[in-house]
Amino acid sequence: LLAKRCEHCHGAEGFSAVASTPNLAGMDRLGSWKQLQDFRARKRLSRAMVPIAESLSSRDLADVVAYYAKLPVFTDLQDNRVFPESRPDPGHAAIASRLVSFGDGERGIPPCQTCHGPVAYRPGVPSLATQNAEYVLNQLEAFASRGRANDINMPMRTITGLLTEEERRALAEYYGAGLGLQPGSAK
Repeated sequence: LLAKRCEHCHGAEGFSAVASTPNLAGMDRLGSWKQLQDFRARKRLSRAMVPIAESLSSRDLADVVAYYAKLPVFTDLQDNRVFPESRPDPGHAAIASRLVSFGDGERGIPPCQTCHGPVAYRPGVPSLATQNAEYVLNQLEAFASRGRANDINMPMRTITGLLTEEERRALAEYYGAGLGLQPGSAK
């Protein structure tokens, strides 16, 4: 019943029809819980999410994250998602694939999969496996500009600040096309 309040933005199946809104289906409970706690504590700002997160009791918060964690990530007839989007151009796919798998040691950029997992999913970390490109790009840019600052010990602010605008866009397109589910598949 609580999740009904979330459907307008995040979709009935946990996949948004709006590319700038995060998909919640199959998200790790710990990662989702942290994000909602950060909205409640105003460590992560959103005009829509702060009041919603503040209105949830601790039990409600646990129930909502458990509900979305159990939703399947494959499509069905009621699904109205934008994910996955079309594949990035080969140049962007190559840039992203390299950053996801190897990073850039010369600039001190670790591989994305170090934290986010080899298939863009790791417990306790925001999943990129089924996120829309526009949402990923918005978050990368927010971290790079320091407008988003809820990353413990600043890894995302540091890394995104080292990435070029083209690299941030390439990574967003890569994950938005679902390529993070299969590292190295963008070749």
